[in-house]
Amino acid sequence: MNSVRLNNGISMPSIGFGVYQIPENETERVVTDALEVGYRLIDTASSYFNEEQVGNAIRHSGLKREDIFVTTKLWVQDYEYDDALRAFDLSMKKLGLDYLDLYLLHKPYGNYYAAWRAAERLYKEGRVRAIGVTSFSCERLQDLFLHNEVKPAVNQLETHPFFQQQTANAFLKQEGIQHEAWAPFAEGQNDIFNHPVLKTIAANHGKTVGGVILRWLNQRHIVVIPKTVHKERMVENLNIFDFRLTDEEMNAIARLDTGRSPIYDDTDLATTRWIGLHKIHD
Repeated sequence: MNSVRLNNGISMPSIGFGVYQIPENETERVVTDALEVGYRLIDTASSYFNEEQVGNAIRHSGLKREDIFVTTKLWVQDYEYDDALRAFDLSMKKLGLDYLDLYLLHKPYGNYYAAWRAAERLYKEGRVRAIGVTSFSCERLQDLFLHNEVKPAVNQLETHPFFQQQTANAFLKQEGIQHEAWAPFAEGQNDIFNHPVLKTIAANHGKTVGGVILRWLNQRHIVVIPKTVHKERMVENLNIFDFRLTDEEMNAIARLDTGRSPIYDDTDLATTRWIGLHKIHD
């Protein structure tokens, strides 16, 4: 498994498995399959409501704990300092783990300063090996690390051929923060798996469109966490290291960038209000 080195020196697999929108009653089976075919990074979140099932799959896998890189995320509702610490304890109880590899603040809303300082405490206490954020714009991310002690190790951003995050990618490289892509397949928007440019490149290499997208992200030094419930797709998505896209192919994909998300508009007030006020527990 290829890996990247985070800014605090720890190693993180360059491809992992995401469990967003996988139903609770399917998650344990799906994660078990993912671990069996070779994934060693599992990404979940408190707001996905499947941490317990992820933990069950990890415990029953027969793999050593240190061989699996586990990420979960803190939801906005729990961004006050004490709330964040309690939410972390609850996630760890559900996962059934003694430590976490990566803990992320899920969205850049609410009192994320208090949440970050709670995450810093967990990191300093050794309960978390690395801390980071999800969906933070460059200016909010910079503001966060300029006024706190621990620099985020990861920023997980929506990144795919239609929304390539080129400015953010350059900034993250400059600051030594690892870029990780959520929704690498754009959640299927814009009929991505049938795009003619991507299909032509896939045919050139005898690969799937999904494999081409993941390899394109990998060659941009971006960690990927594709999701699928089908074991054969898991294998295809994992096998991206036996070919390399040419400069011409990389440039052809670069021209697909629209500069905006086809999934949701994070400048839309109704959307950001919903995210900011959405509760995942009483």
